[in-house]
Amino acid sequence: MILISVAVFILILIGVGLYVSKKVQGDSTNYIVAGRGLILPLAAATLMAQAVDTNATLGNTDLTAEFGFWAGAALPIGLALALFLTGLFFAKPLNRMNLMTLPDFYRRRYGRPVELISSIIMVLSFSILLAGNMVAAGFLFKVFLGTSYLVGVFIIAGILLLYTMPGGLFSVVYTDIIQVGVALVGSLALIGFVFFEFGISIPSGMGPFAFGQLSDPAMGAYINWATLLALGLGDIVAIDFMQRVFAARNPETARRACFIGSAGTLAVGIPFSFVALSSGSIFKQLGIEPNGPVLYELLREAAPAVLVVIVLAGIVAASLSTGDGAILGTSAVCARNILGIGEGDEEQGKLLRTTRIMMVPITILGIFFAIRVPETGVLLTLAFDVAFAGLLIPLVMGLFWSKANTPSALAAIIFGSGTRLVLFALTPTVYGVDNTLLYIPNDFISPAFDGLPTLISPLVGLGVFVLMALSTQDTYAPAALDRTGQPVAALAVSKS
Repeated sequence: MILISVAVFILILIGVGLYVSKKVQGDSTNYIVAGRGLILPLAAATLMAQAVDTNATLGNTDLTAEFGFWAGAALPIGLALALFLTGLFFAKPLNRMNLMTLPDFYRRRYGRPVELISSIIMVLSFSILLAGNMVAAGFLFKVFLGTSYLVGVFIIAGILLLYTMPGGLFSVVYTDIIQVGVALVGSLALIGFVFFEFGISIPSGMGPFAFGQLSDPAMGAYINWATLLALGLGDIVAIDFMQRVFAARNPETARRACFIGSAGTLAVGIPFSFVALSSGSIFKQLGIEPNGPVLYELLREAAPAVLVVIVLAGIVAASLSTGDGAILGTSAVCARNILGIGEGDEEQGKLLRTTRIMMVPITILGIFFAIRVPETGVLLTLAFDVAFAGLLIPLVMGLFWSKANTPSALAAIIFGSGTRLVLFALTPTVYGVDNTLLYIPNDFISPAFDGLPTLISPLVGLGVFVLMALSTQDTYAPAALDRTGQPVAALAVSKS
């Protein structure tokens, strides 16, 4: 029953995605930003679905069960914070610019070199994000279907490509509506079951009011704050979030959709944290020693079949809803901003075709990271840690500081991201997990330093940005943009 029900759910999603793909009509604008016509319910649902992924659900439960509320809940709280701040400061001005991808802003404000380097960082970041969602699905298929973890990763990758490649953002948005609904129902059903069947049990020092988790380094304070900031600020430069902001029908719709998506992300994510806090008591009552992801063990050993179906469908939905957006957004950046294909009428077909082609190598790169680091919450945070270090400062300053110029943006990206890369390579753990991606053994940085690189790197980028901008004003004049984000000089020339 469980396998058949989840399989039927997946088939429905694929069917919906393929059905709405006809809306693309060979237009790359339709494919990448849904024709810039999303109404509020669609824009809000797809933003919420993009935030609610398996890192913020499955990764949340694993981290909460092991380290406490703030270690896991920092994931959905950070994602919700990013949406709230985006709605407060960024959604309206960026929607007004009629951008196709986020690196388009960096090109208009700073030029081609900044566009290119920011695009490469975003592709790396979102390949890691994609991997995190593949990890959760890989474990799901391993536990409940009996496949190997690797086979599970390939299955979810194939499903993502099957409906995302034909329909682009239209397929993503319309499947998101179903996915976010199922995820919300699954979350509320799970917390209700645990409450009435076992009761909510919060171990001492592990709950939301155990603020030592945010103040005491020995209780993971550095890592918890790093998670909150990497997601809450780093996710502002998320290409999938911004793709939906660009797709909203007007600036006010984009702003309101961010606020609704923020509230919905908390509504889905926080219940998983409380379930995780109670999991130790539940396993003890049942006489079970968990062996694998906490949530999967709880479902397999304690939950009725109907609840298992609902929650598993919600986890699959969370994986797909973020994975499809990551594949689409990253592929669009590759085609448009790295390869430099424009959006004019003469290049519509080329941009559409190339975006679809790029989905294959992007998916393969996600599979690579999923194999190398089979962790969920850690991969989500690491993905936006990279963006936080180098890309946030140029975006904020480019929008709100008139002295921002090309040298300052390049310096901030190079020094911010460079500092993060160096510290990453020298730190033996990453958010409490052994650094198996890129670690250079050394005697001067210990695991106690874990979390601090996330806080240090953006400050380096900010300092360098301000100093470089102030020292190069005479030789590199900032680009002047009008209210819609178009270069003023270019407009003046075209009118003359």
